[in-house]
Amino acid sequence: MKKSFSTVDQYIGTFPAEVQAILEKVRATIVKAAPEALESISYQMPAYKLYGRPLVYFAAFKNHIGFYALPSGHAEFEEALSGYKKGSGSVQFPLDKEIPYDLIKKIVAFRVKENEWFKK
Repeated sequence: MKKSFSTVDQYIGTFPAEVQAILEKVRATIVKAAPEALESISYQMPAYKLYGRPLVYFAAFKNHIGFYALPSGHAEFEEALSGYKKGSGSVQFPLDKEIPYDLIKKIVAFRVKENEWFKK
């Protein structure tokens, strides 16, 4: 049966301690780069919105952390993300390698600038 989450803490709490630590650091990286973003659960994963628009999402899987910065965020950092498995709006950071928190910070900052167009 599929789990349903109402908070990011609830979501993170379902993973082993070592994965929880990574998820908390990803979360902190996003919050630091986008302090005005609203945190929620969307598509049953942690999600952030800014100015009413999606900013980024992340999720844990068996062997990787999925990071979703919409197609524009990934396109802008295509070269930096070239060593990772990608989809049009997603990237997989393997759990057995160092998570690129600085890159996540840069991608989030880029998405914040994109979303500023919607600021009222």
